[in-house]
Amino acid sequence: MAKHLYQTGLVGNCAYLAHVNKNTNIDWLCWPDFDSSFVFGGLLDKEKGGEFSILPDDESYESNQYYLENTNVIRTEITYRKGKYRVTDFAPRFYKYNRYFKPLMLIRKIEPLEGAPRVRVRCKPVYDYGKTPMQALRGSNHIEFIGADERMQLTSNIPISYMYEDQHFSLNETKYLVLTYGNVLEAPLAPTSEEFLRETIEYWRLWIKHSSIAGFYQHYVIRSALVLKIHQFEDTGAIIAASTTSLPEFIGSGRNWDYRYCWLRDTYYVLTSLNHIGHFEEMERYFNYITDISFSANPDSFRYQPLYSITGKRFLVEETLDYLSGYQGSGPVRIGNQAYEHIQNDIYGQVLISLLPLYTDHRFVFSERKDSDRWIKSVLDKIERTIDERDAGIWEFRNMANVHCYSNLFQWAGCNAALKMALTIGNKELEDRANGLMARAAAHIESCWDPERKVYTHAAGSPHLDASTLQLIMMNYIDPASQKARDHLAALEAELKTPNGLFYRYLHKDDFGKPETTFLICAFWYVEALACVGRMDDAIREFEKLLQYCNHLLLFSEDVDENDGSQWGNFPQAYSHVGLMNAAYRIAIKLDRPVFL
Repeated sequence: MAKHLYQTGLVGNCAYLAHVNKNTNIDWLCWPDFDSSFVFGGLLDKEKGGEFSILPDDESYESNQYYLENTNVIRTEITYRKGKYRVTDFAPRFYKYNRYFKPLMLIRKIEPLEGAPRVRVRCKPVYDYGKTPMQALRGSNHIEFIGADERMQLTSNIPISYMYEDQHFSLNETKYLVLTYGNVLEAPLAPTSEEFLRETIEYWRLWIKHSSIAGFYQHYVIRSALVLKIHQFEDTGAIIAASTTSLPEFIGSGRNWDYRYCWLRDTYYVLTSLNHIGHFEEMERYFNYITDISFSANPDSFRYQPLYSITGKRFLVEETLDYLSGYQGSGPVRIGNQAYEHIQNDIYGQVLISLLPLYTDHRFVFSERKDSDRWIKSVLDKIERTIDERDAGIWEFRNMANVHCYSNLFQWAGCNAALKMALTIGNKELEDRANGLMARAAAHIESCWDPERKVYTHAAGSPHLDASTLQLIMMNYIDPASQKARDHLAALEAELKTPNGLFYRYLHKDDFGKPETTFLICAFWYVEALACVGRMDDAIREFEKLLQYCNHLLLFSEDVDENDGSQWGNFPQAYSHVGLMNAAYRIAIKLDRPVFL
């Protein structure tokens, strides 16, 4: 079987995300929110998922797809026997009237490049996850689609008859397609599209110029940063794990999950990576989101859920859509995620750590932040009430509860963060509470130590090893310079590392059997741990090995098959791009590489 790589790129503007296939089709687009029904879902069902493609009058063609440098704008060039044309896809985003302009609008620019190409534009949106093909109503220079909660409109300077009747036409001049949700484009089409494209390119390139990125595989870090930025739903500050649902961890695995939600754990890692390159506005927006969750009416208020919707909704009931075939026929297709019911006790610590810079970095005016004492106390209350519990752990075991090393590590680290916050705001009572809880968390962590094998196991009383315990080194629970850190790392790499640089989360059976694909962020954690203990040659070598597992646009998936390097799991996965950025940052710091401001 050939190596499987995802054939799409991602465009977005912090209001929505869309996947553009190398064949020009919009394979995935959810409107109006990240977690709404798809209006184009060919990724999960070619028949019921609708279509938005710009294809030549010949099935034999070549495609070259690339990002416009340092932007989230994608270009797809189609070459075939009659000629060549280019499609530029983007989601408008720029600063206008003292706010970010980020409409629910997808703009597609089509340019003839060579010869006399003939193309067909097919736009067939659906709704209610493919149950409802939207009805097309013809206008003078637009097609209106009805059937969703609000209307959609496709405005174009292409003759409407050609699109309405599904007909090829000669592409002899630049054409524009503007698809909108809920409102219409009332300005002149071509000048407005060009203005929006120019402003969007300028916005993204300025955002990158204002990043402090070290000179170590900088182009990979830039792409990862751009990907992570558009995973934040700016309206509320929530950051999602991935834009997709139900892309399998491997074909036939049944491990098909909906990742279009805000995991508090994942967000910690995303904010850390953006903080490393000098971007903080995402953290401040997230603070508002997490504060709202913390103080919202909740009958079970002593605990955070592992994940919430992008608007903070708690109930994410998991459903299976049996009428959809799934990615490459590998179902089930799921919406919602039952993990919202899980007990995962690491998340309290990660909330505290992710927002620590707001209290320790003097670029923030923390004295003006309201309710700091109350908020810190509320999270410490949650840690105290859950610190002795068994939980589902980072990997969200559905029927296996343990005293997980990773969970207690982040309770320890979170209390350490709370201690620093308490010192900043001058609250001795919170300072004492944080110290006491750190000691309790450390006792649980030490119950996972195996003195004979010189390694921390994944849970108290368990013999199994877990890549998440690499974080003991990165979080400085174990002194990275100590023999204990080197021993722990050696034991993990001996059992979980593959010869080609990949890393398994664990090898024991879980609720769905034994994992068959590696988890990419674990491999990047391994690289970080190597750098922490001073094995720099190994860290650089292993980092370079991992770069081969991206697709043609430097985008990384959640899982990788160790046998052939195939990409699997939801895509692009925020976790994986975070892993790359943090590993590159750790190596660059150790190498004392210059940071380009």
